[in-house]
Amino acid sequence: MIQPSSNSIATSLPLYNFAGGVGLLPPKVISEAQQAILEVPGTGISALVINHRSQLCRDILDETEKNIRTLLNVPDNYRILFLQGGASLQFSMIPMNLWANKSQPVDYIVSGYWSTKAIKEAEIEGKNVNIIWNGKAQKFVRVPSRHEYKIDPDAAYVHYCSNETVEGLQFAEPLETGDVPLVCDMSSDFLAKPIDIGKYGLVYAHAQKNIGAAGVTVVIIRDDLLECIPDNIPTVLDYRPHVEMKSIYNTPPVFAIYVVLLVTRWLLNDIGSLANMAGQSQRKAALLYNLIDQSEGFYRGHAQVDSRSLINVVFNLATPDLESRFIETARQLGIIGLEGHRSLGGIRASLYNSMPVEGAQYLQNFMMEFQEKFKNYQ
Repeated sequence: MIQPSSNSIATSLPLYNFAGGVGLLPPKVISEAQQAILEVPGTGISALVINHRSQLCRDILDETEKNIRTLLNVPDNYRILFLQGGASLQFSMIPMNLWANKSQPVDYIVSGYWSTKAIKEAEIEGKNVNIIWNGKAQKFVRVPSRHEYKIDPDAAYVHYCSNETVEGLQFAEPLETGDVPLVCDMSSDFLAKPIDIGKYGLVYAHAQKNIGAAGVTVVIIRDDLLECIPDNIPTVLDYRPHVEMKSIYNTPPVFAIYVVLLVTRWLLNDIGSLANMAGQSQRKAALLYNLIDQSEGFYRGHAQVDSRSLINVVFNLATPDLESRFIETARQLGIIGLEGHRSLGGIRASLYNSMPVEGAQYLQNFMMEFQEKFKNYQ
């Protein structure tokens, strides 16, 4: 299998993109999106030029919301918003909206690269920010167990990131926060498994990792939290106008939302359920983690076993030079996007929803053959 012959990817080889983001989309969705650029079926109009005040735009948003409600069994006392600015804007909007009384604390768990970024934005909004657990000293190799953090019962909210894409860490279960609203960045594992949305006050996820194209962010917020929002924040950064206008307070990214609609249809009609999607995620991750564990140290996983992500498999080889050979040889065989995040290096294989099991199997086969060829490399 390892027969690199040129600097380009042979057209006869399958192409599997394991990049950490922007993530894959199902071939069916890409084909349907391609058609919609010319014409949304039955409308005579391109998805790129849909008037945001038109009934067609309203229908797209409504169906996308309905599909997300169905997939996650979202109760009626939650609003679903389609916003812009990515998860990075939510890092600021959340403390702006949910932290009206700055004498209250807010609690943050810092488990990796993205939760570190989130807390920096919260600290701009107020000084009473509690870091209730921080994995930095251990170089972010695990998530905390329940007994390692203590939630302040007076906190305005508790924030965490369910899946850290850079370090390959994932919380198996949501935090238990009692009456304190739980806020979660689910950008990289949203719609990858069933969740009990009733455990959360607010969930947010940008689309480009797992559910669509860059440009739209899904926010699911419980009604009672809307009642606590202060009046002294910029209107476009206030959740309430977006709720009132049903995500059309300003011009929404209609095409990006349309792609999310296509992905939700794919999940409902082709995958069948988020339980089925979770099963696929477990099978894909097991192919790689089992090989890593059996490689006798040739492949060295970053995360501790009980904190491993099913979405992002992060590992190292013996030297940076060997890692470069691994990435380049894989690229010539149609396996791309394996470079680790710039902050960490190493190798990262991202197994978002749209990566087929066959892609993980193809990567596993390559890894076995690469190990056999370079097992004596020093």
